[in-house]
Amino acid sequence: MVPMPTSSRPHLRDGGLPRGGTPAAAPAPPLEHYAPLARLAYLTLPPALGRHRRVLTAHTAAQRALPAARERRRLRVPAQRAAAVREPETDVGLDELRVRVLRSALRHDGAARRVPGWLQAGRGLPVVLGLRMATAAGGADELSVERSLARLSAPERAAFALLTVEGLDPARTRDLLERAGVREPGAALRRAEGVAAAVPEAEALLRSGEFDPTAVQLRPTDLVRRRRRRRVAAALAAAVVVGAVGAGSAMLPGDGGGRGGAGAAGAAGVPAALLDPGRLVQAQPEAWADTARVDFTAWPARGGLTGDDALLGRALSAWAAPAPDVGLTGTPGTSAAPPAAPPRLLYAGEVSGAAVVLLYEGERLVRYAESADGSDDPPAVDVARVDDADVTTAAAVAVSRGRDGVRYLLAPWVDEAATRDLLRPDEPARDLGVADDGVTDPVPASPVEGCDAWPALRLRSSARIVEDHSFLVTDLGDLTPVHLTYTPPPGEGAPARQPREATSGPALAGWARSACRLDGWRGEGVRAVNNWVFAQQELPEDAGRADWVCSRAGTWRGPGRVLVQLQPPARSAATPGRVVAAESDGEDSAACSRFGRHVLASTDWRAPSGHWYLLAAGSRDVRGIEATGDVEATAAGPTLAKRAEKGVRARVTGSIEGGGSLATGR
Repeated sequence: MVPMPTSSRPHLRDGGLPRGGTPAAAPAPPLEHYAPLARLAYLTLPPALGRHRRVLTAHTAAQRALPAARERRRLRVPAQRAAAVREPETDVGLDELRVRVLRSALRHDGAARRVPGWLQAGRGLPVVLGLRMATAAGGADELSVERSLARLSAPERAAFALLTVEGLDPARTRDLLERAGVREPGAALRRAEGVAAAVPEAEALLRSGEFDPTAVQLRPTDLVRRRRRRRVAAALAAAVVVGAVGAGSAMLPGDGGGRGGAGAAGAAGVPAALLDPGRLVQAQPEAWADTARVDFTAWPARGGLTGDDALLGRALSAWAAPAPDVGLTGTPGTSAAPPAAPPRLLYAGEVSGAAVVLLYEGERLVRYAESADGSDDPPAVDVARVDDADVTTAAAVAVSRGRDGVRYLLAPWVDEAATRDLLRPDEPARDLGVADDGVTDPVPASPVEGCDAWPALRLRSSARIVEDHSFLVTDLGDLTPVHLTYTPPPGEGAPARQPREATSGPALAGWARSACRLDGWRGEGVRAVNNWVFAQQELPEDAGRADWVCSRAGTWRGPGRVLVQLQPPARSAATPGRVVAAESDGEDSAACSRFGRHVLASTDWRAPSGHWYLLAAGSRDVRGIEATGDVEATAAGPTLAKRAEKGVRARVTGSIEGGGSLATGR
């Protein structure tokens, strides 16, 4: 069986019936279900498609979901019941249609940025020429909901629509997501529930014309250029005919019939050099030990199948022009376009029952996997950004993900590998077995449900690259694991601290209380996460010392995510800190980076006596704090504590040495 793609994005595959199902297994759908099905597809589709393509694709999904007329004729008439007691939400046939619609809509999430709009529209049943279609424009509230949808992944949008518009309970929503092929329905459901709770009027807004693909406005395309476009189209059609005749005798690599056409059938128009396994770039076996660029360019080609040109050809073809049955996934912000030049071969071998090929193209890493036992399971292609990788962020790649865990291919400069549980900082690391080709034994994946353990890899780089040091990485569902670092608290008179490896006792203790928060950044293309203890505070009533921690997740595409926690003394070393602030969902922030070293946060806190306090703390350059509102208080220094009521509302302002101020409100 081909393992699931290593990204936490859904495995995008064409719609259809669940395994073992038949078209006759569902009752004939009444016409009243068409509009809700189209709306469900519209809400699940990526907003980046644009309104015209979303409308057409939503109708495509709804029409494909409906049984064909010949299938309906075979169906038995269901038992009649009064309309007053009909419950379409629990109707088995309607659930089957929802699953079909979701499967069809989900597969467009990865293809939205890769397929031109005119071609994407032509794939489905509805085709509209000379007109642009769009749903009715809404107001500010509808625009706000649209922006919220744009920040969600396709599975999260699907869960959001099922919960709000369809009015399904979480259990049924999760079941439908699982049947639709969503790999981590629990995570998608939790995110959707959080957004739904924050937007209580979402149901009414999503039922408006702004999100109804069956009530659209029409307008013509550019009339002035229409004649010119017809002439260009005629010329292109003639060129295509000539090209097809000239290429009739050519064969693509791997075109030997059988499985050789895994992606080659759609590779027309791709330069032959990009599909030729003989042109793949390979580094010398020892190049990594004598180079100033220690990254993926220094990886030699490893694995027992590096000489299998048929396999390599299928991998190249599946990347350059994936066939409809290829499961394509990618991290956010990653293009799935064909390579601009022959890529590097990093690995080709058999892992966990799959033939795996790993390719690198300067900014992107591509993993191709197909079943090694000759089964008909479709291949999978996963694409991720890895530009500007270094010794730590290019140290491992997830080549297999299955029930037994994740197997990594380690960089050639990794001398030692071990595993440890971040939630148990006092336990020693355990040695990890590594095969001769660099593939590790299975490592448990990070938890999707619950958080009883959080596995991490402790790797040590070779002294041959003068980088002989240990570092930690952990899995967040992407091709490359996330590099974990730690910035200690400010010291008396010491210069600003810099991030360092999270291998010391204080670093491990801090990550034990922060690891479970990493789940919120799963599948977002995170490159590294730093835990910065920007302040420490002696709590009132001799309750001990608390750490104020800012966790910053930097993504491969640039934007960062920020989470601020208060970590007071706790009975367990793994008790999560209390989240007191976060950046607005989907927005970039410089906070807690080298471009945002000034931080101020506040929260209410309950002492062991039961009394409540307003706590506030700032980073090392905060010289005074003032609170106004429900409570009035000032403090000379970077921390403040004042007796207050639970849920106190106050504006907290911090003055910065050298001028300027920070403010936060509750």
